[in-house]
Amino acid sequence: MLSLLIPICLSSLFDSDMDAVLRTEHSPFLGMYDVPAEYAPTPAAGRVAEREEEELKKGIAELYDESSEMWERLWGDHMHHGFYERDASVSLSDHRLAQVRMVEEALAFAGITDDPLKKPKRIVDVGCGIGGSSRYLAKKYGAKCEGITLSPVQVKRAQALAIAEGLEDRASFQVADALKQPFPDGQFDLVWSMESGEHMPDKTKFVGELARVAAPGATIIIVTWCHRDLSPSEESLQPNELNLLNKICNAYYLPAWCSASDYVKIAQSLSLEDIKTADWSENVAPFWPAVIRSALTWQGFTSLLRCGWKTIKGALAMPLMIEGYNKKLIKFAIIACRKPM
Repeated sequence: MLSLLIPICLSSLFDSDMDAVLRTEHSPFLGMYDVPAEYAPTPAAGRVAEREEEELKKGIAELYDESSEMWERLWGDHMHHGFYERDASVSLSDHRLAQVRMVEEALAFAGITDDPLKKPKRIVDVGCGIGGSSRYLAKKYGAKCEGITLSPVQVKRAQALAIAEGLEDRASFQVADALKQPFPDGQFDLVWSMESGEHMPDKTKFVGELARVAAPGATIIIVTWCHRDLSPSEESLQPNELNLLNKICNAYYLPAWCSASDYVKIAQSLSLEDIKTADWSENVAPFWPAVIRSALTWQGFTSLLRCGWKTIKGALAMPLMIEGYNKKLIKFAIIACRKPM
């Protein structure tokens, strides 16, 4: 039954009006993502209980243990959005290049230089996936890069890929918690977090750890999913917006969302400098429809069937991400800052 449900639900996105399908009241996914109490986020970012945090981390690790092999088969070793020209028509072959471009755009936004005297020499990749960014940065800068993830499967694969590329001396990986990083203070001159912040239950502690392991003068780059900024008259998001985010949280093991402005306030509270942010939502617009289309291929469908329920549930929730972007609720944000000298 499940093997029939997946292609039927996904194909419905392309057999009818996209906007209508993606509205919650017309979606074939309605009711699939009622949020259990242990994962239901509050309207504002904050702490979760210790037990709930451990359950959340376990769910995240299992999700990526299940799904990473499929992702690599379909999309390669960069487990993040691509960066596209606005309103550009994109062929399927362009998407992997767009993922590499995302890395380059983030580096350029943060002002990371190729100057041999100023380029980063020690880098940490927080939420490294299977090491796509880690190896790319290690090769680009001739740097030593250390990656951390909650997923043992990702660590094993990242290590194998590093060895295959002759980078075992420059790219290393370990299972570790981003909120309790196993590094001494001031270790890195580039602190990199590509789409891992959305999984962090305590955003203040997350940014605090990034700042702690950063050397004086180091650059910190956070690329993450956020919700829209609140207007001056709002105390929280609207109930329908919270409902949509709750469904996404349940599918992808996310705690409370925050806005890019919240990240700026956290960075300011930690006395970080040169803080700047940008909304790249329009630049990532082709990404989720492309991921859905890749799941509709025979290779994508058979790969999904080999994965566990967590991955299948995540695949079925992809239209909710598109809905969030279409409604300007979800923002793809970059935040860059510097630790004082």
